[in-house]
Amino acid sequence: MEASIEVDGLRKRFGAVAALDGMSFTARPGRVTGFVGPCGAGKSTTLRVVLGLDVAQEGTALVGGRPYRSLGEPLRHVGALLDADALHPGRTARDHLLWLAHAQGAGRRRVDEVAELVGLGAAIRRRAGTLSQGSRQRLGLAAALLGDPPILVLDEPFTGLDPQEAGWMGGMLRELAGEGRAVLVASRLMSRVQDTAGQLVVAGRGRVVADLGVDELVADASHGRYTVRTPARETAMAVLAEAGATVAVSGQEAVTVSGLDGLDGLGGRERVARVLDGAAVPYTEIAAHRATLEEAYMELTR
Repeated sequence: MEASIEVDGLRKRFGAVAALDGMSFTARPGRVTGFVGPCGAGKSTTLRVVLGLDVAQEGTALVGGRPYRSLGEPLRHVGALLDADALHPGRTARDHLLWLAHAQGAGRRRVDEVAELVGLGAAIRRRAGTLSQGSRQRLGLAAALLGDPPILVLDEPFTGLDPQEAGWMGGMLRELAGEGRAVLVASRLMSRVQDTAGQLVVAGRGRVVADLGVDELVADASHGRYTVRTPARETAMAVLAEAGATVAVSGQEAVTVSGLDGLDGLGGRERVARVLDGAAVPYTEIAAHRATLEEAYMELTR
């Protein structure tokens, strides 16, 4: 079975609301594909259609070249984490995994393997209702891995995680993709996705706004923008704005400048320096600005 997810022309309405309006993208094997956008962008609805939990009025969603509902032993083909809180609160983490393992023909050994893989530790013996959010996310990932599937689908796996746990989750997902799996991660937490995904599908209003590499998207959003570090921030902002630049505060002694590329035959950095030098404004650095994924998204959807 080919490890890929193919979404083509999905359209779905809930009454007068178009949840999906031609959603199309492919999550390929061997990489983490980030699926990002705000609430209402269509991410969760798309995942539910991919997993056969919802039906689209138009379009197709295939996993390994087939509809999810046509798969025999689907958990051996696709592992999913849609809601880390979907647990029986009185059941221990181990019993939760044993119950799922029994349903798909996996044994106790596999339960122990995935529990160790995701680092559940002593939490494996605790009741689900007492687990921290981080342990619940680990338990959800362990459940998704029980069938050792070539495809993983995760909705908001970074929610509720502290920085250390989020770093672990990102590294784990990259490692799983490095084994040849197609890993599709939907999230609103773009900084986490930026550190995890190689490919990015940007969604808005039920359709794909962009589908490209993370580095490419960030580079496009960074073009023509510079960070100026100066002890005279307010004066620098006034002088640069008067010269026609768009200026924003980015730190206690830092501003971000755009809109000065290509003027007077100079590059942006040289033009910024000329404006500041001409007004005798002191500065310690003028550097090309690297946009965050959030900034790139705002620029893309402006």
